[in-house]
Amino acid sequence: MRVVGLISGGKDSCFNLMKCVENGHEIVALANIYPETEDKDELDSFMFQTVGHMGIEMIAKAMELPLFRRKTKGQTTQTSNDYSLKKESKEEEVEDLYELLKTIKSEIDYEGVSVGAILSNYQNNRVGNVCSRLNLTPLAFLWERDQSELLNEMIESDIDAILIKVAALGLVPEKHLGKTLKEMEPYLTKMKDKFGLNVCGEGGEYETFTLNCPLFKKRISVIESKMVIVSEDNVCSVGYLNFVKMELLDKE
Repeated sequence: MRVVGLISGGKDSCFNLMKCVENGHEIVALANIYPETEDKDELDSFMFQTVGHMGIEMIAKAMELPLFRRKTKGQTTQTSNDYSLKKESKEEEVEDLYELLKTIKSEIDYEGVSVGAILSNYQNNRVGNVCSRLNLTPLAFLWERDQSELLNEMIESDIDAILIKVAALGLVPEKHLGKTLKEMEPYLTKMKDKFGLNVCGEGGEYETFTLNCPLFKKRISVIESKMVIVSEDNVCSVGYLNFVKMELLDKE
């Protein structure tokens, strides 16, 4: 099956692409939703990871695939798990995804969509709604996998991803932003046992950006980044990295 990959830049979307290839599918293009406001690093989106969006083009170049992008305001009026197309849905961020995949379909022949969803019924149902309307097949190989097992499999599969946002008890921006999944795995497991943290970040505890994986023809190097503290709290600070300068390097 010819597949378009929905990518946020994070570990889940990239690892699901690896699973697509492993199962005999061909990745023909990448698709990404990003904030409408150019100077906004992140949207408070129910659907999409937008922190790190400035690095998405580097991932497409690293994979040597065409990239299709669409801006979104990140608006949501239907907050239940189920989603239905209504007259007032025009401004929904879900419809931005629909228009993006529809545009790609007019230019490239494909049948499937790679989705890195693990536990979010909200996200999974909406992508399924969009795919059914476009006669596409969603491919979500990570869906409802055991998170500890999945995280270990990602690390063992040579995904090099770093934390670019933290927002959970036990995670500290100054200490943990920029650390790799491999470095963080023992600590994430410890926080799971102590605070009930989802080790794959499915509760919004953290987000990642992929610098290298077996599908990349080149690896990404972060030359300069800026730390942004969203809220400073003695119990649970929230912060993220804004990429300032990146480059592609040959893989060793």
